[in-house]
Amino acid sequence: MTPRCVMRNAVVIIVALAGLLWGMTLPARAELRIDITRGVVEPMKIAILPFGGDTPNESRIGQDLSQVITANLERSGLFEPLNVQAFLNLQPSIDSAPRFVDWRQINAPAMVHGWVSRQSDGKLKIEFRLWDVFAEQQMVGLVYVTDPGNWRRIAHVISDAIYKRMTGEEGYFDTRIVYVSETGPHSRRIKRLAVMDQDGANHRFLSDGSSLILTPRFSPSLQEITYLRFADGVPRVYIRSIELPREELVGNFPGMTFAPRFSPDGETLIVSMAQNGNTDIYSIDLRTRAQRRLTQNSSIDTSPSYAPDGRRIVFESDRSGTQQLYLMDADGGNVQRISYGPGRYATPVWSPKGDLIAFTNINGGKFTIGVMRPDGSGERTLASGYTVEGPTWAPNGRVLMFYRQEPVESDFRGGRSRLYTIDTNGRNEREVPTPLDASDPAWSPLQP
Repeated sequence: MTPRCVMRNAVVIIVALAGLLWGMTLPARAELRIDITRGVVEPMKIAILPFGGDTPNESRIGQDLSQVITANLERSGLFEPLNVQAFLNLQPSIDSAPRFVDWRQINAPAMVHGWVSRQSDGKLKIEFRLWDVFAEQQMVGLVYVTDPGNWRRIAHVISDAIYKRMTGEEGYFDTRIVYVSETGPHSRRIKRLAVMDQDGANHRFLSDGSSLILTPRFSPSLQEITYLRFADGVPRVYIRSIELPREELVGNFPGMTFAPRFSPDGETLIVSMAQNGNTDIYSIDLRTRAQRRLTQNSSIDTSPSYAPDGRRIVFESDRSGTQQLYLMDADGGNVQRISYGPGRYATPVWSPKGDLIAFTNINGGKFTIGVMRPDGSGERTLASGYTVEGPTWAPNGRVLMFYRQEPVESDFRGGRSRLYTIDTNGRNEREVPTPLDASDPAWSPLQP
């Protein structure tokens, strides 16, 4: 496992705990692993103990830690955390191997426990271990040192460590979501920029609602976002820091600019720009502000998204007479259509793994979220509804987030809009908690 250091709120020191079973002859057994390459995965049972602590206060933090870890893993759909009331031994020592027979009796293939203590400098020391119960061996053992207010982030980091060890792929719990928070009557919606952890915690607003904001997107650096803001009624693309209340106009170009997205290296912004009655896709060098026109067509070309290697771009265009998806090289060459199904295709976004492109399809008044391979093959629907739009990828490419809106009734009630996640196999749809209505989500990369 590659340790990651916390950059937000505090610095974390991570060291591996040595295995405790040196010299012990272990039974031969296949590695405990969840095979997520299969279409349907049976959740693995896992025992997550309430973390202990040196004092009652540290014990309360430990219990909160284990609750967040339990919620993360359960929400992934790959784990089935067991009820604590079934545990025979609630507090095995962090410095010794557990009594494996206790956990085999309740059919727990994996077990997690930890301990919280406070150092002389006031920082928390958080230890955890993941055990293979039937093989009687440690799979992961790590220590984190952090400011007390950063305990929730450590719970996400631990969840990612467990997820990676059990699936072989990176987790996605130590991430944030930026989205548009919506309030007010449907004829006059107030849309505010908001950011939160992927589980809905640490929610805060980034704008006051005095101007309309749409389509926020994260930079690969995590510290900045780009979005569309209507300033004096004219849509313009801005960049701002997540942490500082400061925004910057990308460029005062003639006409409208919209649908911004960063390149994988964060040095270029790709946007749609309307000039002289035509909408094309442009790239903007963020160091020099030099712009380059990439599409040369009389149609409407918009919603561009880079491949993770930065070599190709997927976008939507009506150049064939209907709204469809197209690929082109990063310099605008070699344009080819990839969508041929019924209805209109919109909001394409390339998976971080590069294997799939997510999109919205509108056909006969029905909205669906789907995915296809970059060559257009393997198209399949993941979610559908009155309005489902705005897919965005978790950084491991296994989970999508989108927003779902209910219809507005004749008395103007209804119309609720919420965020949801779903696996790429179309299973495990979950609502993501937000304090108000929500739309236009964007998922951050893993935090460094």
